[in-house]
This record gives sequence, structure tokens and C-alpha cells, in this order.
Amino acid sequence: MADETSTQDAPEEKVPVMQQIIDNPFLLLFLGIALPTVFYTLWGVMEVATIPVAP
Repeated sequence: MADETSTQDAPEEKVPVMQQIIDNPFLLLFLGIALPTVFYTLWGVMEVATIPVAP
């Protein structure tokens, strides 16, 4: 019983940032949509910028 009271008196451990991100389904949904959108948009802009100018 002494062990149980000592764990109750201990301060709560801080939750790591990565665990907070992975535990939040709406943040994962946002990141899953936003990151590919930004990546493919930048990729498309780079592709258009590298097209040679027609004579």
C-alpha cells in the first residue's frame, strides 16, 4: 500500500510532443491533407519553371 500512495503523490509525467500529435486524429487529418498538397504544389511549380521557353 505504501507504493500506491507514493505514486499518487508523484507529479504527472509530461506527455511528449510526438505522442500528442499522434494521439490527435484531427491534426493527423490536417497534416495528411496539407503536407501532400504543399509538396505537390511546389513540385508542380518547379516543373513548370524548368520547362524550356519555346522559340
